[in-house]
Amino acid sequence: MKKFLVINGPNLNMLGTRETSKYGTLNLVDLIKYTEEKLEKYEVKIDWWQSNAEHEIINKIHDLVKQDYDALIINPAAYSHTSIAILDALRILNIPIIEVHLTNTHARESFRHSMLTAEAASIIMSGLGRDAYYFAALSQLN
Repeated sequence: MKKFLVINGPNLNMLGTRETSKYGTLNLVDLIKYTEEKLEKYEVKIDWWQSNAEHEIINKIHDLVKQDYDALIINPAAYSHTSIAILDALRILNIPIIEVHLTNTHARESFRHSMLTAEAASIIMSGLGRDAYYFAALSQLN
């Protein structure tokens, strides 16, 4: 059985309330349930975690070094565009890193076009909406 950790960054706890025209009406709990239901037929365990704090995300990535995960799926959210510290932490890992974004960041404001954390990613999934986490997990199941 494959085991993945999903790290969700700032404001993802506000899905369903925040900018529904961009992110849809599913909240984070619904998004987790949707993803897990789509993955039921696969042998995969996903642990979900969310924080709005950059240092907590960095500490969680550091903890991965001592744990037994097959991949990290991370939505750094706005930190993707600003956090060299999260990029440096991701570079410590020796497992695949799949960066996901619910929206197409290149179709949004110009400051979102640069994704610092993506430099450490094995794969980037962007603009897939609620299917982003499903496809990220699926990419690691073969």
